[in-house]
Formats: sequence, C-alpha cells, structure tokens
Amino acid sequence: MVAVADLYDAAARAGLLTAVKVGTLIVECGFRAPDETVLDGLALSRDYEIEYPTERLLLTVGDTVEIAGHPYRVREVIALRDGNECRAKLARLP
Repeated sequence: MVAVADLYDAAARAGLLTAVKVGTLIVECGFRAPDETVLDGLALSRDYEIEYPTERLLLTVGDTVEIAGHPYRVREVIALRDGNECRAKLARLP
C-alpha cells in the first residue's frame, strides 16, 4: 500500500506543491489562495488553505507558518479521510 507521504513526495517532484516553513521545518504542502479557481474553474477559493500529511507536520490553531516569505496564522485544522492528511485554514498576517 502506498503511504500518503509517498503521494506528497511524488507531487512535490512534479512541482505541484508549495514549501511551507514552520519554525525551522520545511514541508511540501498543497496550497490554495483566494484568487485560485477551484471546481474546474467554476468558482474561486475563498480561504488560504494548506493540505499536508500528518506524519510530517502537526499544526494547531494559533500556529504561524510561512509561505513564499509571507506569514500566516492557522485558524482551523481539519483531519481528512482516515486522518493521514489534514487541511489547515489560514489567515494572512500583515
């Protein structure tokens, strides 16, 4: 069976993920910004979000992450599917 982290590694090699820095740790994550289209172009994403494998990163509400040099605060963390992945909703900090 393929581990979720292996799928993230493959996506990172294909250039589909974004580096997210948490302290000194850097993890490749799926990143969505409010100006990105979702649902095959039918809508715009309304929130900043990252998706990541839980074996590589554990976030809690209030944590700060850095993406492309910009700081974000974690607003909400949701476990996905069997809990091997999480989605964190973010607020961009000034």
